[in-house]
Amino acid sequence: MQDKTENNRIRALIVDDEPLARSSILTLLRKDPQIEIAGEANSGKEALHLISQSRPDLVFLDVQMPGCDGFDVLEMLGARVPPAIVFVTAHDKYALKAFEAGALDYLLKPFTNARFARSLERAKERIALGSQTARLERIAVKNAGKVMFLNSSDIDWIEAADYYVSLHVGASTHLLRRSMNDLEEDLDPIAFCRIHRSTIVNLSRVQELSLGADGEYEIVLRDGTRLRLSRRYRKELLGTKLAQKIADDSTNNGAY
Repeated sequence: MQDKTENNRIRALIVDDEPLARSSILTLLRKDPQIEIAGEANSGKEALHLISQSRPDLVFLDVQMPGCDGFDVLEMLGARVPPAIVFVTAHDKYALKAFEAGALDYLLKPFTNARFARSLERAKERIALGSQTARLERIAVKNAGKVMFLNSSDIDWIEAADYYVSLHVGASTHLLRRSMNDLEEDLDPIAFCRIHRSTIVNLSRVQELSLGADGEYEIVLRDGTRLRLSRRYRKELLGTKLAQKIADDSTNNGAY
């Protein structure tokens, strides 16, 4: 697949009900020769029309708009959501909801030119990868009443917890309101592997496979955590290069 950012300009749409806010983003985008302005919308309703008509690659989307807000726009677009969505708002309370909705970034007004440039660069990377291969790199979670961001690579393992999932990061655990299946689809399959219907593991944290007292295999993490490997997911795990190496090492050490 050719890199879109090398061979084609990136079509960007600006959606905000405040003319000054649209003008500020427009000015910054026009400084980048790689960007083509797909249009401006002053409402959610107009945004839906322009997105369907112009098919932009990147949308800077205001959260609060009368009648139809940014989240309504994404919900109504369904599978037609553009590859990169950057929410722009003056309120930080929507950050968690924005990332749960699939936003690439969250620009808090007023933002600096440097912060905007970082957001634009991330959008270019996402678009270059292609919407089908983009993977979840950061996860927004609530912590002590605030929103914090976890790098997915920092997660040791993930556990199903009713309508939530528990993200185990070192000695800390964070709850996220997403299903295991949904989260699994967004994570990099090279880095993460489902080992049980209720467990996903970061392969870089795996130390060995061992045979449990009940005759079932277990995954042993570097910190000593032991996780059940179900027969349903054993083949998938053993199909990874890292897991195959672990299996070989375990065989040599008599674990089998």
